[in-house]
Amino acid sequence: MLDHTDIPAVMADMGAAARAAATKLAFASAERKHAALISAADTVWRRRAEIIDANGKDLAFGREKGLSPAMMDRLMLDEDRIRGIVDGLRAVAEQADPVGQVMDEWEQPSGLHIQRVRTPLGVVGVIYESRPNVTADAGALCLKSGNAVILRGGSESFHSSSALHACLVHGLREAGLPEDAIQLVPTRDRAAVSEMLTMTGMIDVIVPRGGKGLVGLVQREARVPVFAHLEGIVHIYIDKAADPETVLKVVLNAKTRRTGICGAAECLLIHEEVAMTIGRGVIRALIDAGVEVRADAALSGIEGTVEATAEDWGREYLDMIIAARTVPDLDAAMDHIRQFGSSHTDCILTEDSAAAERFLTELDSAILMHNASTQFADGGEFGMGAEIGIATGKMHARGPVGATQLTSFKYRVTGQGTVRA
Repeated sequence: MLDHTDIPAVMADMGAAARAAATKLAFASAERKHAALISAADTVWRRRAEIIDANGKDLAFGREKGLSPAMMDRLMLDEDRIRGIVDGLRAVAEQADPVGQVMDEWEQPSGLHIQRVRTPLGVVGVIYESRPNVTADAGALCLKSGNAVILRGGSESFHSSSALHACLVHGLREAGLPEDAIQLVPTRDRAAVSEMLTMTGMIDVIVPRGGKGLVGLVQREARVPVFAHLEGIVHIYIDKAADPETVLKVVLNAKTRRTGICGAAECLLIHEEVAMTIGRGVIRALIDAGVEVRADAALSGIEGTVEATAEDWGREYLDMIIAARTVPDLDAAMDHIRQFGSSHTDCILTEDSAAAERFLTELDSAILMHNASTQFADGGEFGMGAEIGIATGKMHARGPVGATQLTSFKYRVTGQGTVRA
């Protein structure tokens, strides 16, 4: 039994085990992976009382640490959320297996037949905070895509993550797959994170899910490639041709449904021609819903608003707070987003199809929306079953990272004694 205080030894052992498991998982049948996920889903539901009890310990730990209400909401599991985890596992199970899919194929004049086929990345390291459901989502997506995974959950979700991880391992065992395919770092010691970031011979990619501090640390210190987004600074632009009813419905949902997720709206940009009509109405509705609206000078006359400062532009609140400012036109709105956005998710509310098309074409965020709540910025809502994160970079994966995005590819080249002249 390894000494869990010897972090380098613990991580080296986990890395070697993951690499061995990845070799076997890379060619595991779609049927076995499906069986493992269905068994895991059944086990999560059967053990839901144990999981909720474990989550109670984490909630107590979070209260002692003084976590914000938004962070406590991220941490909390109840029967409905466990049902969501079960549904997510089942949804991933039922998706087409990406491994071995032929992405493209062609014949060369030389007589070669060439195929580009999907192949697993190998070993994925996932470092995350607070949200215990990431344990299930990440484990399921890595398994589906033929990757082994090393999970390092946040100290706040230690007990919940451990309980969910046990269910995933049960599924692997039942399906006859290597149990080391999904491993959970067995310590809260932060040295494990630093160790993972340097495991270039054992981990093929790191996926951080958490706040700006965690993701920034990973991006600065990782020697392993990283899929990451630093922040979800989500903008909604209310165009002069917006429908008032649509604005009210979408903005309230985008801000208040769950404030602690990365798709929550953080800034409203309102066309100056509708600032005192549609804009006033939605700001009043936000205030009535308990949202603090930090407004620019043009909107500060609306009762209940708080005067915005320069620090409010480009800020991720993850709370019942939103910034709001007027803009003279669509171009000014897009300029603001380019300056202060984080390339995560941005939305336009308008009935003007030309304005919507410009917004969707000319901005370069990972997710761009028209007349829809930004809370849909989620792999499950995109039909991926779940997501391991939302990548805002431009290399390999972008937007919600599901099972397909956790694959690379290789070329299969077939000849008939073909030689090169």
